[in-house]
Amino acid sequence: MSSHDSTATDARVKSSYYPPSRIAVSGLFLLNGTFMGAWAPKIPEFASRLSLSESQLGLMIVCFGIGSLVLMPIAGILIAHFGTSRALRGATLVFLPTLLLLSIAPNIWWGAMAIFLFGGLTGAMDIAMNANAVEVEKSMRRAIMSSCHAFWSLGAFLGATTGGYLIETIGVLGHATLLTALAALGLAALWSLVLADAPHPAETRQKIRLPLSPLPWLIGVMALFTMIPEGSILDWGALYMRDELGASLALSGFAFGAFSATMAIMRFAGDHVRDRFGAVKTLRVSTVLAIVGMVLAGLAPNAYVAMLGFAICGVGISNMVPIAFSAAGNLPGFAQGVALSVTTVMGYSGALFAPSSIGFIAEHTGFAWVFSVLPVLLLVVLLLSKHAVHADVREKH
Repeated sequence: MSSHDSTATDARVKSSYYPPSRIAVSGLFLLNGTFMGAWAPKIPEFASRLSLSESQLGLMIVCFGIGSLVLMPIAGILIAHFGTSRALRGATLVFLPTLLLLSIAPNIWWGAMAIFLFGGLTGAMDIAMNANAVEVEKSMRRAIMSSCHAFWSLGAFLGATTGGYLIETIGVLGHATLLTALAALGLAALWSLVLADAPHPAETRQKIRLPLSPLPWLIGVMALFTMIPEGSILDWGALYMRDELGASLALSGFAFGAFSATMAIMRFAGDHVRDRFGAVKTLRVSTVLAIVGMVLAGLAPNAYVAMLGFAICGVGISNMVPIAFSAAGNLPGFAQGVALSVTTVMGYSGALFAPSSIGFIAEHTGFAWVFSVLPVLLLVVLLLSKHAVHADVREKH
């Protein structure tokens, strides 16, 4: 083969690996993550503007979770009716003003409504993004879900790290207005690139109802039991290192840093790993690594060993949820989006509500015990890992 032919072949392979549909869904994951990251530095001003006590702010955060759990199933129904592309465009469009609503809410009741809509429409867009990513996986015959979640993590990082500076520089409303305008321009650029759904005649005949088959619920358990340890590390890892392992305030922050850094890196690599070794083997190895990392963190004699454990746990957990979502989205015989919404709602309920329960338990047992016991949940994921076979989308040769 001549060098010209080789270059042309490489170009075709590269373009087929990054088709417009993949760029579009990755960009929308980035957009959603940026808004979520941007919310974090707004919380103190939000609480101050509405004169919220700590308990009232806690109730506001609960409103966010309730909004997600209410609108996520509705999003699944809309996907089943209208397809992922229309649902994703619509969900993103109505999601865009939510940061502005949070910035102008004048009292507690408007604030509660705004945060309910922010959580609910974040969740609705999340369901639609994941469903469309599954469609892109089907069209490309290769995994892309992990990298989509990596773009979400990248967006959350960008939103969180720039938010404080922008709020100080151009004000709370200026920050929200700038992000909303940029997001609107991004959506306009990506609008026509979102993958139009291929017809699924066997699925469209299915009634839109809660699945009676146990399979979506079992995959939902996999997502739930993965996201509980993930949420626990994010919420309690720093406190564990500071209070029980004697870490400084600066060092304790690396509990989250080590976990999130390895998670982001491995999510960008995860699709290649899954395509190479298959979803079941990838999930099993990932789960074992997560168990080892969590146990190491829980039994750690000092903060540095715990930090290593959290880093290993990040490597393991990084691709477990994307695999579960791909498996749910590819289940045959279900109305499009319904099985995925079951899995997503179950998974995110773990991330939203379990950490508060874990904090209560840790008051009586200590976080070392909690982190040592949480791997039991990951053992259940290991036992259910054979169901990840539905996440494989590559052509069989």
